[in-house]
Amino acid sequence: MTKNDQKIRVFRERIPSFSCTPGCHDCCGPVTASSDEVARLPTKSDEEHDQALSEFNCPYLGENGCEVYQERPLICRLFGTTASLPCPNGCGPSEMTDPKIERQIHTFHKTTRQVLL
Repeated sequence: MTKNDQKIRVFRERIPSFSCTPGCHDCCGPVTASSDEVARLPTKSDEEHDQALSEFNCPYLGENGCEVYQERPLICRLFGTTASLPCPNGCGPSEMTDPKIERQIHTFHKTTRQVLL
């Protein structure tokens, strides 16, 4: 396990989960993720990426929601759990992500190679 994989695991453990509004995918737009996170995801073709981007969606958004939910990137996990990334439908956990953890995740993103999804 690489150092970045260890960081990702620790960050994941510190981001609270919550239930989304069924059928909502408002936060499933194009995002960037670290190359370490993307390496865990199934490969999508350039055509699939282009199609998703043209619709302002993520290529992993399927008919039934996120196709990679268990492996979704940190930025996707943060949506709705911080004041800076609120859920547009007002959903969220009872306790938000600690601001210190959020800052550490944003620093991680700034210091790692990012890939557009």
